[in-house]
Amino acid sequence: MIRVLLVDDQPLLRSGFRALLDLEDDIEVVAEAGDGQEGLALVKEHLPDIALIDIRMPVVDGIEATRRIAADPDLAGVHVVILTNYGFDEYVFNALRAGAAGFLVKDIVPEDFLHAVRVAARGDALLAPSITRKLINRYVTQPLPTAVGTQLKELTNREREAVALVAQGLSNTQIANAMVISPTTAKTHINRAMTKLHARDRAQLVVLAYESGLVPPPRQ
Repeated sequence: MIRVLLVDDQPLLRSGFRALLDLEDDIEVVAEAGDGQEGLALVKEHLPDIALIDIRMPVVDGIEATRRIAADPDLAGVHVVILTNYGFDEYVFNALRAGAAGFLVKDIVPEDFLHAVRVAARGDALLAPSITRKLINRYVTQPLPTAVGTQLKELTNREREAVALVAQGLSNTQIANAMVISPTTAKTHINRAMTKLHARDRAQLVVLAYESGLVPPPRQ
């Protein structure tokens, strides 16, 4: 059973999302919150698999809520998915850097919304190749202070190769084919790289790969 927490300051939107989720046999909405501070308290209380969090809220916004969840070892199993009205923008990028597993636009069709919840619950990033390209072109190419370069030295050559392919938006199966290894081995390389780089999920690996220079940004 996938346990979901909804955090949004618009009751009508929360009700709509809950109505969709409640129809699914493998998904349970464990609680709802109207602001980030209440959401953080409920995350700690219920330990959901997925926290769907609005990016702009009163009291504590989605970026700060994500940052606090990512910083708490007791909440390592909680995957944050950011909800936004505006598509990919600087707020979403900052949420990804803070530890979000991905983001959804609120006008998403129901089928895609339910699929996204299940994808996030598996620990996969909600970053399609098109979104990855936007992330690279608009934000990651900007100079940002990072200490990841020294951490990259801890990666094996195969782990570096796997991370570079993750940054291109490839799935485990595609990475396995590119590296001529099994999907299980590909997943092992990725998981070990995440541990060494202290990345919560694949979304953070994408950001770290480009910020560190492991993968060069595309030529404009």
